Amino acid sequence: PLSVSPAADPAVISPQDPTLLIGSSLVATCTVSPDFPLKAEDLYWTLNGRRLPAASYAALGPSTLSVALARLNGSRQQSGDNLVCHSRDGGILAGSCLYVGLPPEKPVNISCWSKNMKDLTCKWAPGTEGETFLHTNYTLKYKRRWYGQDNTCQEYHTAGTYSCHIPKDLALFTPYEIWVEASNRLGVAVSDVVMLDILDVVTTDPPSDVHVSRVGDLEDQLSVRWSSPPALKDFLFQAKYQIQYRVEDSSEWKVVDDVGNQTSCRLAGLRPGTVYFVQVRCNPFSIYGSKKAGIWSDWSNPTAASTPRSERVAGGCDPKGGEQNTTLRRELKQFFGWVKKHAYGCSNLGIKLYDQWRVWLQKSHKTRNQVGKEP
Repeated sequence: PLSVSPAADPAVISPQDPTLLIGSSLVATCTVSPDFPLKAEDLYWTLNGRRLPAASYAALGPSTLSVALARLNGSRQQSGDNLVCHSRDGGILAGSCLYVGLPPEKPVNISCWSKNMKDLTCKWAPGTEGETFLHTNYTLKYKRRWYGQDNTCQEYHTAGTYSCHIPKDLALFTPYEIWVEASNRLGVAVSDVVMLDILDVVTTDPPSDVHVSRVGDLEDQLSVRWSSPPALKDFLFQAKYQIQYRVEDSSEWKVVDDVGNQTSCRLAGLRPGTVYFVQVRCNPFSIYGSKKAGIWSDWSNPTAASTPRSERVAGGCDPKGGEQNTTLRRELKQFFGWVKKHAYGCSNLGIKLYDQWRVWLQKSHKTRNQVGKEP
């Protein structure tokens, strides 16, 4: 005859660790081992630590108690919900994990970028709903378009929850096929295949050696200079830059888009006597003739500089001097408005015209002062 080992479990729950769709119903049974003097009426059930109502129980034999669960919700934790059979005194006789959830959806929105043509990082979204209530594993795979061997990415979560990093062994001038597979206890879903060439998705480090300085005594301008990305110096490429700046007491950045491929820029129309924070970023494009638009780098660390304070006109108590000061401020305001409207940002035309206008204004002001001093 079959003998029971002294180490045998006190009871057995069936089914053991089932996987169910949300909204499903389940009838589970707890059968006590013959070696334990417990009857069905000595048992009760808990789900995630909460006692289930006796109305959901049914005695299916002298030592077997069932529980009926209807319209199950998604599991509270991806490791499963704990369904436990207890003895009357609270002792645990047996347990089962319920995995209740949804099959994975097809991953979407795959995007990739290569840092200085040395690696490849891709990220994606888990589908329209995303939450499956079950542990879902995502695997990024890739291969050269004309070669049959699939490769699996190994370094996950490097750029967020749904991302993977391929650090090396990537070929240039060769299109890659890239896709993501999602799998859990209820199924598998595969994304659409994305085709890309490394040269089309290159980004780089932020511009280095960013310097911001005053432009002589001009109280409304700052000069910005920086270096092109050194990591790409040995490659044939073009670069365009953007600048953003803000005043010290504001969180709102203003962006200058028309910098082009130059590595210096003069910001005009600034407030006198004000501290500004400036950042620069780079977009390498047309690498070895690529037709793609390129990917912007991160912004450089903020660099701070202040504009000079406005100079006051001497003899401020003289009514005539006050009138001249008011006239100058009105002329400055008019010209600044023209510059902002017609030559915003780093436009060389606007800067040159402004410098010429300042020279003329100073000469004109000196002439008026000399005339005023004549007897």
